[in-house]
Amino acid sequence: MPVTTLDRDETQAAEVVGRADAPRALPLRLAVPAAVLAGLAMLLAFPPYGMWPLAPVGVALLGAAAHRRRLRAGAGLGFLTGVALFAPMLEWTNLHTGYLPWVLLSLLQAGYLALLGVATAWVSPLVDRRRWAWPVVTGLLWVAQEALRDRTPFGGFPWGRLAFSQDTSPLLRLAWLGGAPLVTFAVALTGGLLLAAGWRRWPGRDRRGWAPVALLVASALALTGGALLVPTGAAGTGRTVTVAVVQGNVPRLGLDFNAQRQAVLNNHVDATLELAAGVAAGTRPRPDLVVWPENSSDIDPLRNAVAGERISQAADAIGAPILVGAVLLGPDRGQVRNAGILWRPGTGADLSQLYTKRHPVPFAEYVPLRTIARMVSKQVDLVRNDFVPGERPGVVRSGPAVLGDVICFEVAYDGLVRDTVDGGAQLLVVQTNNATFDVAEARQQLAMVRLRAVEHGRGALMASTVGVSGFVTPDGRVSGATGFNTRAVVLRQMALADGRTPATRAGVWPELALAGLAVAVLVAAGGLRRARRREVDAGR
Repeated sequence: MPVTTLDRDETQAAEVVGRADAPRALPLRLAVPAAVLAGLAMLLAFPPYGMWPLAPVGVALLGAAAHRRRLRAGAGLGFLTGVALFAPMLEWTNLHTGYLPWVLLSLLQAGYLALLGVATAWVSPLVDRRRWAWPVVTGLLWVAQEALRDRTPFGGFPWGRLAFSQDTSPLLRLAWLGGAPLVTFAVALTGGLLLAAGWRRWPGRDRRGWAPVALLVASALALTGGALLVPTGAAGTGRTVTVAVVQGNVPRLGLDFNAQRQAVLNNHVDATLELAAGVAAGTRPRPDLVVWPENSSDIDPLRNAVAGERISQAADAIGAPILVGAVLLGPDRGQVRNAGILWRPGTGADLSQLYTKRHPVPFAEYVPLRTIARMVSKQVDLVRNDFVPGERPGVVRSGPAVLGDVICFEVAYDGLVRDTVDGGAQLLVVQTNNATFDVAEARQQLAMVRLRAVEHGRGALMASTVGVSGFVTPDGRVSGATGFNTRAVVLRQMALADGRTPATRAGVWPELALAGLAVAVLVAAGGLRRARRREVDAGR
């Protein structure tokens, strides 16, 4: 066979490690398909597919593809994995805005997996020397990659974290201990165990040689099954509240759903009035609290008397406060706010209990670097007014319960949800509008709500304009889930909690610790590579 550039690169890599018997990298003809399959395997782990065991398989495949590669090759293979994962996962972003935003976002997210591929290649000498550390190193690198992706640029985009693929997995319970970072670490650690098992020379008929392989596979299974022993929930108040979620639906899906703003508001008012009629007739229980979704009133009810009167009509009829998702004008000209505002029966809007979304979505709710962005696509001008962020956590004291309100994509950000619990939230509420997306996006978002419920030991709910809406217990079970693009009103009794889980108490520290260890591993690998290079140079 002719000697290729890749062969020479891997020979040089072997020299750096300094072990003649060190395993070679996968041939490129196997590494490229492995990288693509890694992305597809992880994709299938997420809703709506829900094949969660494939997440660690994907981690293992990417680790095998990038191991002992040159850094550029590791970047390329990681990028392939990222494209295979994010391009189909984020397809819902092109339903109504065209291909360009979808392509740019997918490529940006794939770039972080390219960095992971570089890091995986970089630590190869270290894990070859300390093979027992390979699974742990794999877990640390994944947490560090997600920590970076969750924060950069413009506040980050945490969609597609490994933790969010585990909504029906035993590993979800680990969120009670350390939140999403610990779940991601466990998934990647499991993948690292599979990788270490698969990379070994198969012993054939030598039964004793199978022992290490069996031990690694058994450790992966034990880690997954052992997570079932982790408790869930937090200390409760002993009280329950009956909550109604109103999913009013929209006249039509797409970006122009708000061209029918009055119709959307009327849908939610009418559905609430129907519920009130059922309560009066004795066919439905009276709720203590009603939750409407994000954008249920895109007409500012504080400035538009007709809109305000319609919401008051609904609140008075049902006899319970309504958490309304509203678009509010101001504070300055050309600015708007995405808010959750409590509307009380008899008195109307309670301005002391108003939450303004703290993390507006860049290029969707506001346009950073607008002049430059317009050079890339004129579609940025569809965002006519920039949403301004709020400054306070979404702690809403409704009377029946203290709510932890987050709006739409905010549920993906650890700190935004945790702040509401630290502020006294007894029940988590996610107001969202999925009218511009599809059912896959809605189910992915509901998976995040499930993780947050376990993480903080709180009952949680998601209220969507079009679906999927539903309730989640503190152990992550879903009830009352609605269909997509339908009108529905769902009621559930929910227990209130005021205790704090280990994850809530620990806050960001588990992620900082794991990411810090990842940096230490990268530094140690760099030192080993330099030492081996000096040895090779001295030998010449």
